[in-house]
Amino acid sequence: LHMAVEVNKQSLVSVILGAQWGDEGKGKIVDLLAPKVDIVARCQGGHNAGHTVAVDDKVYDFHIIPSGIVHPRCIALIGSGTVVHLPSFFNELEKNEITKLPDWSKRIVISDRAHLVFDMHQIADAMGEKKRANSKIGTTGKGIGPTYACKCWRNGIRLGDLVGNFNEFKSKFQQLVLFLKAQFPDLNVDVDEELKRYQNYAEKLKSLNLVHDTVFYMHKALTASPAKSVLVEGANGALLDIDFGTYPYVTSSNCSVGGALTGLGIPPWRVGMIIGVVKAYETRVGDGPFPTELNNASLSLLWKLYLLEIGDRLREIGHEYGVTTGRPRRCGWLDMVLLKYSIMINGFTHLAFTKLDVLDNFDTIKVAVEYKKNNVVVDVPPGK
Repeated sequence: LHMAVEVNKQSLVSVILGAQWGDEGKGKIVDLLAPKVDIVARCQGGHNAGHTVAVDDKVYDFHIIPSGIVHPRCIALIGSGTVVHLPSFFNELEKNEITKLPDWSKRIVISDRAHLVFDMHQIADAMGEKKRANSKIGTTGKGIGPTYACKCWRNGIRLGDLVGNFNEFKSKFQQLVLFLKAQFPDLNVDVDEELKRYQNYAEKLKSLNLVHDTVFYMHKALTASPAKSVLVEGANGALLDIDFGTYPYVTSSNCSVGGALTGLGIPPWRVGMIIGVVKAYETRVGDGPFPTELNNASLSLLWKLYLLEIGDRLREIGHEYGVTTGRPRRCGWLDMVLLKYSIMINGFTHLAFTKLDVLDNFDTIKVAVEYKKNNVVVDVPPGK
């Protein structure tokens, strides 16, 4: 991969994506390659993502800030396709002691087109999940889905609104509260208190000069002399993509390669290397299909207990607990059918396998190689 980044400098943009249901170890691969690039950029998702990076004896837990920020020469860019919860953003800065890093505020750039996640989005997320009763999605509860929904309704609020005319922001905020309360009548929002809090955030963002037009920023970086190199840090995974994932058990953004282009405003021909990060076995957080899960309820009790024991061993040896939620991950064997599907969509030029050493602890390793429906082999995973 190091050699590939050197060769890829003419193409300028390299993309790192999860090839499964997230939690593949993308942060570690980003951290491996970030010292060789000028900009590490997030293109989609929000603080529902979780990337853990260890530098010497310091461990960083990133959710919205690109993990390249720990490298002194690297710009961390949060693109227009992302959604940003400002309380979590500033908390992440403090928790990871980013404010102690050299020139940190000059190395974080946030798009003025990125949408804001408000606390009321998070409450609406939890209320929506509760309404689903027995058909829960298993969301992180971070308000990501409701925020993207507001974006599609065209009543979302962007960073540029916040740092612009505050009276206009106030009016949009009040309208958004009314819109969400119409859907969730039990939603309580202290509008005056929230406006006061966000006025403080606006002043803080402006004083730090963090919000910019990132489309123009990226264009200048890629056309400079010498041109800057970019590493796109994808969040979640291809099987959680809103269009190509196991719908409806998906996230609310495009976490396949197309999301890197639309989320940053860069042309396709700029992309040279597309790295798919693959865990040596499968894990999943939340509900949804999982063909190779080591917990098959249709089997006999004895077989089910045996599979559960293997799944539990994978979880404990691999430390399979969510960085964002702390929830235990569902575990199973590697699924080559789904991996081929992910490759089909993303056109990976490279694969980076992680956690191979976890499998050292098992005498027998299984891999799914094909699906059958009515005893007939199917070429791709079914759409539902």
